[in-house]
Amino acid sequence: MAEITAQLVKQLRERTGAGMMECKSALVEANGNLDEAEVVLRKRGIASASKKSARATKQGLIGSYIHAGGQLGVLVEVNCESDFVARTDDFVELVHDLAMHVAAADPKFIRKEDVSQTAIERERDIQKARVLAEGKPEAVADKIVEGRMAKFFEEVCLLEQPFVKDPGTSVDQLVKTRIAKLGENITVARFTRFKVGDSAIE
Repeated sequence: MAEITAQLVKQLRERTGAGMMECKSALVEANGNLDEAEVVLRKRGIASASKKSARATKQGLIGSYIHAGGQLGVLVEVNCESDFVARTDDFVELVHDLAMHVAAADPKFIRKEDVSQTAIERERDIQKARVLAEGKPEAVADKIVEGRMAKFFEEVCLLEQPFVKDPGTSVDQLVKTRIAKLGENITVARFTRFKVGDSAIE
């Protein structure tokens, strides 16, 4: 088994524009062979998905999910390029799955870029204080903090979260596989999660 280095993953990312986890998984499947890994990604449709990400999404659906008992509900807006794709079973299923995921996983933001700088700095300060309180040397503290920040983004950002129906896949990967299958760019525009008893005022 060939060692899958960060450098190999980086090279495949630059070639295909696919995400880090998709590249790593493809390299494992291709036993470290870059060309074969690119073929794996192309077969999965992920390499082409990233090229569509610049295209405008003006159509789509608003989906809803109400949890059994009616105490928890979600509205989510997912956009695509055409009304035709918005009506396909695959797209409708994706919208429903995303609404259900938001209900279960309670993300606070859609993507990393949406997290305010204030929230990031506050979390980084908390993690730095924790690392130092654990007695870790200052020299490695920053590296540990960065690892914990990645975990923080995974907890609060929808696209970074492991998909509830398949934890081995991130929500971002789920969306990209649908982009590849449907041939259009797909974006999550917004979501709102309602829970009985929660204050509506943030």
